[in-house]
Amino acid sequence: MSGQAAGTWFGDPSHFQRPRRREFLYAGWLAGLGLSMGQMFRLQAAGAKTGADDAAPAAARARSVIHIYLQGGFAHMDSFDPKPDAPLEYRGILDAIPTRLPGVFFSSHMQRTADIADRLTIVRSMTHTEVDHQRGEHSMFTGYRPSPALVYPSLGSVVSHEFGPRGPMPPYVVVPNAGSQFLGSGYLSNAHGPFALGADPARTGFQVRDLNQPAGIDTARFEQRKSWKVLVDEHFRRQAQDDAVTTMDSFYQRAYSLLDSPESKAAFSLEGETAATRELYGMKPAGPVIRPAAGARFLIARRLVEAGVRFVTVTFGAWDTHSYHYRGIEPQMPDLDRGFAGLITDLDQRGMLDSTLVLITSEFGRTPKVNAGGGRDHWPRVFSIVMAGGGVKRGNVFGASDGLAAEAADQPLSVENYATTIYHLLGIDASQSLMSPGDRPQRIVTDGHVETGLLA
Repeated sequence: MSGQAAGTWFGDPSHFQRPRRREFLYAGWLAGLGLSMGQMFRLQAAGAKTGADDAAPAAARARSVIHIYLQGGFAHMDSFDPKPDAPLEYRGILDAIPTRLPGVFFSSHMQRTADIADRLTIVRSMTHTEVDHQRGEHSMFTGYRPSPALVYPSLGSVVSHEFGPRGPMPPYVVVPNAGSQFLGSGYLSNAHGPFALGADPARTGFQVRDLNQPAGIDTARFEQRKSWKVLVDEHFRRQAQDDAVTTMDSFYQRAYSLLDSPESKAAFSLEGETAATRELYGMKPAGPVIRPAAGARFLIARRLVEAGVRFVTVTFGAWDTHSYHYRGIEPQMPDLDRGFAGLITDLDQRGMLDSTLVLITSEFGRTPKVNAGGGRDHWPRVFSIVMAGGGVKRGNVFGASDGLAAEAADQPLSVENYATTIYHLLGIDASQSLMSPGDRPQRIVTDGHVETGLLA
């Protein structure tokens, strides 16, 4: 875990409480034990509500979220909203292919996703006004337009804050790393930032940092260090004359329980998956890396939500193609296509899709017209996202762009309404307030409403 999203104290804004000497001492013991996630667990409990499965209101449809984030700006006209009748400089070089939905077409690199389109909602009218990458990320991840005064928490961090963890599993995980500062906790405690795997599950020998004891520390030595910690804690109890150390100790016990739980640790591994499942996700070894990387990342996301993680964000690809656009996207599109179709099929076969909300988003789309360098530039005025499961309508196309994929022509979906709908599916009232620094209440989303046309 590193940076703001990982919950470290260093470099935090001044309004966060700085650690006392005792906390630094505990951090030292934590590093000695090889348990940096213990800090995360300690902080999470400071602001989290109950971790019980019944924490969400009965109306909640989604138990978990898998959010696939395509960083850089994903071209809608070359994926989920092709324009075969537009001039060549707009429609591009990819053919449009039919899907399982009558009259609905995807680009030719989305063949497997076209075969499962009857399980998806395709939103073709996502829109905002932010052309800059970071500002677009803030809008899409938080439901708020960027503000110079305040960074708002990401959807995953709000879910962590509202519901807390299930058992020993972290409530919010990013695979393999956050990739954007706005996937973090914003004005909430860093405790609600994501736990990052820190390594790509597509690489041979993949291991999640912090889930293994340090080199040279066997079980006996680990238990000895735990006993030393008990002695230090007892000293502080006598000095402090309060229950602060006893309370803090419970957070360490949660970290221990994750390390000691074979079932929980297995969720962070791809071991045990059948050859048929790996093939479904398109996973084939190629030297030190499994190809495609998307399949390995999406499969571990499924394992994490199956084990109790509430919100998983998976980053995949590099889509900022200002020049040589097709040369940039063509190696990546088949990986995304097969991995995503495999994920939806796998979740459906396991009976998990109806309770798992799956999203494909990007910070914005690409310009309708190919530029002089053979690329497409930033375009937030209309673009596509995909939703599936978790209470979302199956076989649905929501909204439309115009004939050049340049403007929203029907049912524009704002970031506020998008975020409010996601929270609604999870059983969170987006109109309620959270507390920002200075004891200032902030609505989870302002001026948003649920888009009922997205709901099953």
